[in-house]
Amino acid sequence: MIAALPMYDMPWLRGETDRLWQAVHAQLPEAPDSLNRSRDPWEIWQAPDLLLAQTCGLPYRAHLHGKVQLVASPDHRLPGCPPGYYRSTLIRRAGDTRDLPELAQGVMAFNDPLSQSGWAAPVARLAALGLAPPARTICTGAHLASVAAILEGRADFAAIDAVTLHLFAAHHPAAMARLDAFAQTAPTPALPFITARTRDPAPIATALAAGIAALSPADRAALCLHGVVVLPPSAYTALPLPPAPKERAQPPI
Repeated sequence: MIAALPMYDMPWLRGETDRLWQAVHAQLPEAPDSLNRSRDPWEIWQAPDLLLAQTCGLPYRAHLHGKVQLVASPDHRLPGCPPGYYRSTLIRRAGDTRDLPELAQGVMAFNDPLSQSGWAAPVARLAALGLAPPARTICTGAHLASVAAILEGRADFAAIDAVTLHLFAAHHPAAMARLDAFAQTAPTPALPFITARTRDPAPIATALAAGIAALSPADRAALCLHGVVVLPPSAYTALPLPPAPKERAQPPI
């Protein structure tokens, strides 16, 4: 049996994440004693013995819907977002006054072509302005690597999962001061918790909610996790699939 929470498992939050899992484990005695941090996320998401994992909305609607059960969506209590939703924050270097149409003529860093927050959301924001996806991009492999690309001047802007950026800012305030969070994308359903297709998701959602509630207020604040919301699969699958990136400014890093 497998459990993994890879999406926000920051190194500086390992203690809080492990306490979250132990609180959930107390509600599900058959659950594994610890989270799996060694297997590839795609392998975990599709494992027949998956008990609980967290994926991204775009992989869920593009590939996993119908192959897994949707358990619940996290409630991060983000400003401007309904419960169970999140958004992306567009960042540029502090002091850069270019607006989004101007920045889109430069280089955009993104974490993965199958990222809702890093690719699909900013592409949708650009489309709403009548703009095509950026032609010059850097695929970094991770949101924090995209932040580094902005700070180091290798890219002009990026869209970062607002939860990830919140967790980064809390741990790296000096680095955050060198960034300008200049815009937000539209809210979309937050990164879903999933289980294997053969499992009943309802008791897992109940255990997850109880585990979060059992955490200390400090741990919930540190994880930016305050509960769960059960959304229908259609909340995810109704969103359009974005076009794939066409080219890159340099090889992936």
